[in-house]
Amino acid sequence: MNAPAYFEIQADNPQRAVAFYKGVFGWIFEKVEGLPIEYWRIQTDGIRGGLLKRPAAVPPPQSGTNAYVCSMEVKNFDDTARAIESAGGIVAMPKFAVPRTCWQGYFIDTEGNTFGIFQPDPAAK
Repeated sequence: MNAPAYFEIQADNPQRAVAFYKGVFGWIFEKVEGLPIEYWRIQTDGIRGGLLKRPAAVPPPQSGTNAYVCSMEVKNFDDTARAIESAGGIVAMPKFAVPRTCWQGYFIDTEGNTFGIFQPDPAAK
């Protein structure tokens, strides 16, 4: 636990991105319904992943890395969220259920980097 266990790719055109990663790596994509965002699960030969419609504008050129978001698997979402905020992090997207999978949320660290945490829970809804 508390190690990178999940990655996410943000895309302006999710269908184009799905086709790209399917073609290049042979990844399997499954659209997830019932979330507050347009989202696909990604099955790879290794780490789990997801792809979502970009929720905000792409950073302008020369402004730093535009990259995947990693999520850490944690034992207790709420305790970890409190620790993040106590350490100076801020909530970017509050806790939400990924139905029958986990509790997920996103934060911004003290350097402006976005990251996620998730607590597995097959009863999440």
